[in-house]
Amino acid sequence: METLDNALVVGNGESRKDFDIKSFSIPVFGCNALHRDFIPEHLICCDRRMADEAISNPQTKNCQIYVRHNWYNYFRKIKKNKNIKLLPDLPFNRKYKADEPFHWGSGPYALLLACELDYKIIHIVGFDLYPWGSTVNNIYKDSPNYASSVDRPIDPSYWIYQIDNIISHYKEKKFIFYNVDSWAPPKVWIKENTDIRNISNFKLDIK
Repeated sequence: METLDNALVVGNGESRKDFDIKSFSIPVFGCNALHRDFIPEHLICCDRRMADEAISNPQTKNCQIYVRHNWYNYFRKIKKNKNIKLLPDLPFNRKYKADEPFHWGSGPYALLLACELDYKIIHIVGFDLYPWGSTVNNIYKDSPNYASSVDRPIDPSYWIYQIDNIISHYKEKKFIFYNVDSWAPPKVWIKENTDIRNISNFKLDIK
């Protein structure tokens, strides 16, 4: 397994709370407020407020920040930020509401971008989908631009469907999801090109 073949996609689910991203020297695709703790090579910010926050962080000057078409020109021309990139086009036929780009969030887009940039083995942490209890599951809850810890969780059905489309479309790639033992992956994600592993064993998989 060569390092250049690998990418790490980081969601913000609470399962990654004790995961040390800095321990692994592979390209990182992160979502939204990850820049508060770690500067990835690629940061996906579907929400304009999150993009504003990210480019306001002087440490992201060498980070590629991906935004929607709606405000790409705003950040490139008005904010004069040359690190702003467009999110990739979706390589799928649009059949349902969940197929519209506006309904894609930063997590699915981060995974799609890693595929589009042709990484062959994609390691995924922090894609919890489900709440730990009855409220929102996010490592940044109760902080600026995020939900409160007492808010109800978001329905993950769109994320499940969209990520299933990615896994099915890129059959030649390997998707390895890491989480806690009690986490149950969606059944539709169990395919020949996926693997589910405990997040505490992550170090054993990167050489």
